[in-house]
Amino acid sequence: MRKKLVILLSALMLVTTFGVSKSFAVKNYIIATATPGGTYYPVGVAIATLINMKLAKKGITATAITSAGSGENVRLLKDKEADFAILQGLFGSMAYNGKGVYKKPQRFFYSVTALWQNVEHFSLLSKYVKTGNIMDLKGLHQRFSIGKRGSGTEGSGKVILSALGIKIGKDLEPVYLGYNQSIDAMIDGRIAGANTPAGPPVAAITRLFARLGAKKARILNFTDAQLKKIDNSYDVWFRYVIKPGTYPGQKKPIYTIAQPNFLAVRKGIPAKDVYLIVKTIYENLPFLHNIHKATYAIKLENAIKGLPVPLDAGAAKFYKEQGLKIPSKLMAK
Repeated sequence: MRKKLVILLSALMLVTTFGVSKSFAVKNYIIATATPGGTYYPVGVAIATLINMKLAKKGITATAITSAGSGENVRLLKDKEADFAILQGLFGSMAYNGKGVYKKPQRFFYSVTALWQNVEHFSLLSKYVKTGNIMDLKGLHQRFSIGKRGSGTEGSGKVILSALGIKIGKDLEPVYLGYNQSIDAMIDGRIAGANTPAGPPVAAITRLFARLGAKKARILNFTDAQLKKIDNSYDVWFRYVIKPGTYPGQKKPIYTIAQPNFLAVRKGIPAKDVYLIVKTIYENLPFLHNIHKATYAIKLENAIKGLPVPLDAGAAKFYKEQGLKIPSKLMAK
């Protein structure tokens, strides 16, 4: 993966340096992702590179930046420090509707496209596993990483655990680490587990199983009843099964849960630019597939499914041209 990213970044530099006409101003859009080790960052880099390769001659380029994830990305859009951002469905819903951590509706962004499923990976060292279910975290009384402060990982993790009656600070001693740092701490035995939601295969989880093996680390399961409890408040989660062989030594399916990730754009970005960007994404899906397996979930028929925020006018125009029927709740007012 790292080698591919190096190649992508090299391509990005070449295109932005040599492929743009000097006869017009170039608009370089910032795409906020998350910490390395998950899925947001490599996919964000891939989308930015694709934009540079295909749209630089039209004066549109992009740069992907790291961040703490969805929570910080909402702020970056608000403060105009980012133009596009990858967000969890949960955070998009909370922010736009003024729920959860948001005291009032945040109506400064639109949806562009659904991306892939953000799959919950609650991993735990095997010596602390009792049943293999998420409720093994109840009464754990060990250090557990719930993601960087202000991240989507922290936010969604708190919603999930709270819905199940698992109290952070009582049942778990919270540690605030990014994906790679969390896995390093698990491998070293400094923490008991971590939450690393992302599209499978998650690079950090692959490394965990490669280093410790499937006998020393586990990903916890969720029951249907637990899924129902979690989904009662926001209606964004659904069942997801991680197939055997997804991770080194994984012989059994893992019954977890997931929510959609989506690409958002702040208000004020020209609709014609958004139109060109979303058109470029869907006309070049094989390029994205070559970068990360999670992008196989990006399909035109899934482009507007599960979106928690109305569509940008440019994106809506493209989908209408493709014959998609857009529900009224996704039409920006």
